[in-house]
Amino acid sequence: MRTAVVIGTGLVGTSAALALAGRGVHVHLVDRDPSSARTAASLGAGTDEAPEDRVDLAIIAVPPAHTASVVATAMREGMARGYLDVASVKGGPRRELEALGIDLAPYIGTHPMAGKERSGPLAATGDLFEGRPWVLTPTRDTDTEVLNLALELVALCRAVPVVMDADAHDRAVALVSHTPQLISSMVAARLEEADETAVRLCGQGIRDVTRIAASDPRMWVEILSANPGPVADVLAGVADDLDETVRALRGLQSGDEDKRREGTAGIEDVLRRGNAGRVRVPGKHGAAPAAYEIVAVLISDRPGELARIFADAGLAGVNIEDVRIEHATGQQAGLVQLMVAPSAAPALAATLKDRGWSIRP
Repeated sequence: MRTAVVIGTGLVGTSAALALAGRGVHVHLVDRDPSSARTAASLGAGTDEAPEDRVDLAIIAVPPAHTASVVATAMREGMARGYLDVASVKGGPRRELEALGIDLAPYIGTHPMAGKERSGPLAATGDLFEGRPWVLTPTRDTDTEVLNLALELVALCRAVPVVMDADAHDRAVALVSHTPQLISSMVAARLEEADETAVRLCGQGIRDVTRIAASDPRMWVEILSANPGPVADVLAGVADDLDETVRALRGLQSGDEDKRREGTAGIEDVLRRGNAGRVRVPGKHGAAPAAYEIVAVLISDRPGELARIFADAGLAGVNIEDVRIEHATGQQAGLVQLMVAPSAAPALAATLKDRGWSIRP
């Protein structure tokens, strides 16, 4: 691939353009808002000048509601040798293109499973897709050349290709992406009118659960409008669990010993099923989940403290697999949780203690 055009310079489109431009592909940037394309160009994602000749690949990165029409327009103009979209739903746009009578041989639907709670070109990074799954949904009509171009794009973005049926993809993202967004928003909504005293008690748990609730509502309305049935099906199952959990909690509140026993069993059941589901979530780079041990370190809120703790961990020869920071309420301090292989935890704790850090149990 030598040339590409990215139509839609939001987070995903600009991130893909940055990755391609950084690996020598000449990228043209197109957006209905010219200032967005200019911003992406200023970041090094390519040029906002329209291509004069047909490019190798057209990447359509617009909301699902507009994906089919933009793909169809680009194909009718003969803009590229191959066309793909990166919308977060796949079945709907494909059926819309079929209804428009478009020849789907030069087209493939794709979806990179990466994103942020922020949107727009300024949130884009060239490494957004590294190590992340990138779903490809070819059909029997898809040209081999187009599939190869899509695979080359995935490789240049250093993502991991995953081939799926379009409708199976939509059911999957309803479970692992779209429903979590709604549930995160629902939990965060409970905080809107909460007493300030309660809000001040927020810890890392509520921050983890509500992080994606900061996402753009307009973007998510468009995504959910394109995949409402599968999301509703998953939420119906969650609603059943909620009803059972409410009944179990009411049982725990009862003065009847049998009801309390049933309530305990109900709560234990949902927590155990949660444990079992969490174990199935892939670990780093899509690998099998790994069990890490936490080394908790008290840290002050001063510039350079995190860099110093990482440098000291390097002295111990320990690879830090993940990091979480829990800030202390009302204090300029926090607790850094360093997640490492269990065998490395004692050496890390000993080294950090020798270097003057306060290790917490």
